[in-house]
Amino acid sequence: MTGMTDERLRRWRLVLGGDSADGTGRALAGQDAAMDSALTALYGAGNGKEGRGRDRSAGLGGSAPSVARWLGDIRTYFPSSVVQVMQRDAIDRLGLSTLLLEPEMLEAVEADVHLVGTLLSLNKAMPETTKETARTVVRKVVEQLEKRLATRTRSTLTGALDRSARVSRPRHHDIDWNRTIAVNLKNYQPEYRTVVPERLIGYGRASQSVKKHVILCVDQSGSMAASVVYASVFGAVLGSMRSLNTRLVVFDTNVVDLTEQLDDPVDVLFGTQLGGGTDINRALAYCQSQITRPAETVVVLISDLYEGGIRDEMLKRVAAMKASGVQFVTLLALSDEGTPAYDREHAAALAALDAPAFACTPDLFPEVMAAAIERRPLPIPDISMGNRT
Repeated sequence: MTGMTDERLRRWRLVLGGDSADGTGRALAGQDAAMDSALTALYGAGNGKEGRGRDRSAGLGGSAPSVARWLGDIRTYFPSSVVQVMQRDAIDRLGLSTLLLEPEMLEAVEADVHLVGTLLSLNKAMPETTKETARTVVRKVVEQLEKRLATRTRSTLTGALDRSARVSRPRHHDIDWNRTIAVNLKNYQPEYRTVVPERLIGYGRASQSVKKHVILCVDQSGSMAASVVYASVFGAVLGSMRSLNTRLVVFDTNVVDLTEQLDDPVDVLFGTQLGGGTDINRALAYCQSQITRPAETVVVLISDLYEGGIRDEMLKRVAAMKASGVQFVTLLALSDEGTPAYDREHAAALAALDAPAFACTPDLFPEVMAAAIERRPLPIPDISMGNRT
């Protein structure tokens, strides 16, 4: 029990920051003292809106060398998941985003989706000497995401595409015998010991051609940074599938078609410009103009729905696309962050059009796309609020 008590006091001491009134009576030495120093530099009094310890006032200062040392220290003393949180806090609380414009800073940070979002928001201000380092950091994160998501996405959507291509009057060599027998078991003839195939199920002849068209329409306002990163990775994965014709459109108050860069999601990301306003109606107008086979098209709008354009026109476009046969999906976020702040009035209006809006994790996205391709109910998470009116 004594060991457990000591460990609890140690943890409380690190949390409370060593104020004379913290009540632990615990002194720190060695690595614990170094960890406390790193925490003090970030969460000390006067750093950000809410200092965690009254005596923590060292700060990181404005010097790049001191920040570089601090970044190295936290990677030494804390696990990667904690390092990423501390980096985000340092950027938000201490205004260190400008230091990310220096190559030595980028080389020191722990790369993750949020860091990529920050770099993309700084893209236009980034000096040429930093851009190559920034691309290396972004590529590292993108490759990690592709490794995590690509295989499952391709296998899930390939199955959905195959099922959607099945036909009821197939040629003999296109018959899916397993499914045909299963649906005709009720027609088994005992005297002949055979099944009469009243209904044939088979695969279409379009295995080497485009079966579905997908348009990813992505809001690139500043609040959607993580969604933009994931959407770019998924866009590249979908674009690599021959049976899908994939288009990637990003927008703020302007609309940019990045389809030609889909073979390299890093190029896609550096083609975005995070920040600015939002004109969903204008973006959907462009997407609508690109639809040639409505019944075979899935439009995925990824946005928090804070519309700066013409709301009624936006809703009319969604209604028109759905009436023409387009499968329309609205994702409030494509990230691991949960449901973001979003325009509930617009979400309710979309729900009334049978186009519910909900947040989607990257791991769920393949299932959402498979359901849309097969025209079956979307796997909307129970925690979603966007589909409630």
